[in-house]
Amino acid sequence: MVLKNRRTAAFALTLAVSSLASIETKAAEKLHCTVVLDAESGGVLHRDGTCDKAFAPQSSFKLPLAVMGYDAGVLKDATNPRWNYKTEWKRPKREQKSVDPTIWERDSIVWYSQEITRRLGKAKFADYVQRFGYGNADVRGVPGQTDGLTESWLMSSLKISADQQVDFVRRFVTGKLPVSKEAIAKTEAIIPQFSAADGWQVYGKTGSGRMRTKANTYDGDWWLGWFVGWAQKGERKVVFASLNIDDWKSKEPISFATRDALIADLPKRVK
Repeated sequence: MVLKNRRTAAFALTLAVSSLASIETKAAEKLHCTVVLDAESGGVLHRDGTCDKAFAPQSSFKLPLAVMGYDAGVLKDATNPRWNYKTEWKRPKREQKSVDPTIWERDSIVWYSQEITRRLGKAKFADYVQRFGYGNADVRGVPGQTDGLTESWLMSSLKISADQQVDFVRRFVTGKLPVSKEAIAKTEAIIPQFSAADGWQVYGKTGSGRMRTKANTYDGDWWLGWFVGWAQKGERKVVFASLNIDDWKSKEPISFATRDALIADLPKRVK
């Protein structure tokens, strides 16, 4: 009887460990959200999907980071400073080049973001994120895994929902952030711009990243993709955030597909 009970307990323990491993190796699930607000009133023009769940901002964080950089004087204008790549950064080949603020936003260069935060320093960087009310404002990183100063927005401690993204962008475009007007104007000048139907001009930043398990290992082919920004037609302005999480096997980044779908659909969403 004792042996039988031990075998039963051992089987239960094996089953529990197996279940935990399954959870850790399969953490992601499909998710979509698109939310569009009127910039002036804050009224919801379109909202579908799960928009209140927070995830890492990835390279969509380059929008608030540009504001910080210009406000603090780390960034000067659209073409200055221009920094050279260093081999010790071990970045992909596409990032191994000289980069200025416009190239940084256009080509989504990670090491340039990290140079900005290094020059801001931990205290000032954390203070900006807190004062911006950006997501959970947690830039501590994950001990033993990611550094807060240079990686907190990259599948780490900093999380933000689509609802929070549009709230931030609305405060950005209406001048409600606690920064200089010059910092806002200079940031607007470097954000990638796209033409949409019916005379709309779209300004926004993509961001993508491979999902992680609780053990911080890659979760198969599951990726998240952001497109966050604003659009203008004449005097009318709207802000938007779109997020997709999917089992993604295309060579095209999921963020590009998210961006292109938003640009195609936006004119129909704001009538």
